[in-house]
Amino acid sequence: MLSWHAVTDVPQGWGPSAVTIGKFDGVHLGHVEILRQLGDISSQRGLAPTVVTFDRHPASLLTPDQRPADIVSTEERLSLIEAQGVEAALVLSFDSALAGLSPREFVTDVLLSALHAQVVLVGHDFRFGDHASGDVVTLQELAAEFGFDVVLIDDVTPLDGVRVSSSLIRELMAEGDIARVSQLLGRLPRVSGEVVHGHKRGRELGFPTANLSQDSTGLVPGDGVYAGWFLDGGQRFPAAISVGTNPTFEGVNKRTVEAFLLDQNLDLYGHQVTIEFAAHIRGMVAFTGIDPLIEQMHDDVLRTRTILGLANS
Repeated sequence: MLSWHAVTDVPQGWGPSAVTIGKFDGVHLGHVEILRQLGDISSQRGLAPTVVTFDRHPASLLTPDQRPADIVSTEERLSLIEAQGVEAALVLSFDSALAGLSPREFVTDVLLSALHAQVVLVGHDFRFGDHASGDVVTLQELAAEFGFDVVLIDDVTPLDGVRVSSSLIRELMAEGDIARVSQLLGRLPRVSGEVVHGHKRGRELGFPTANLSQDSTGLVPGDGVYAGWFLDGGQRFPAAISVGTNPTFEGVNKRTVEAFLLDQNLDLYGHQVTIEFAAHIRGMVAFTGIDPLIEQMHDDVLRTRTILGLANS
């Protein structure tokens, strides 16, 4: 997939195209349906399927204190979009210049002059332009003036009639509801980062863990213990994963993500790895001592084996 990071990067001969616009955070089932329809229309009309997306959430500029956490990194987002057959993505920097464009300027400068769009696919709640002043009606009026088509995409509602959204996924992740999140994403949620040195308490207890750095990417679920998978290069290991501040021990203030790899004893420091969350096992608990903690950790490992379909041993 071609990717550009400014309107001026788009080749002059690009298009004609079919375009959809959005943050696409998580590339969940709703996004996948939009991209599927983008591909179908592009194929039918001989257009180049193209995505316009942003390098950060608009709230980062407009309401920084309300900025939601990213579900996936920009790099992974583009990879997931590419997997849906999109030919090109224009990743715009959501800065004051972009936010200040009027709806008309966004259409003429981005959709028409740069991408030569003939079809634009958006959801019913689509907003664009300065202070989100443009909506679907605005886009349809501009489409009639400039001669392109607007296709409205219905919401995807596979979960008890509830609309799939990035906001809902964030709420469910905070609750540790990995099963529902996996359903809405169509895959297991994940975080990625570098393995760094921790307090080494797990090793002292007989459960050495790989600790992710604080600047890992991806949305971390609520505090608790999870069954999942640890990906290191081309290798994939079953793991029991702890998220939280380890309340049994004093002086741990930062939330950490640490994985105990089943039946492995590897030197992973400095490796760039990915952790996939498969199921929630239990909440985070402050134990009265080391012995009950170790007993619980053995039980966590047994439950992880069962959940992942491994033979208990």
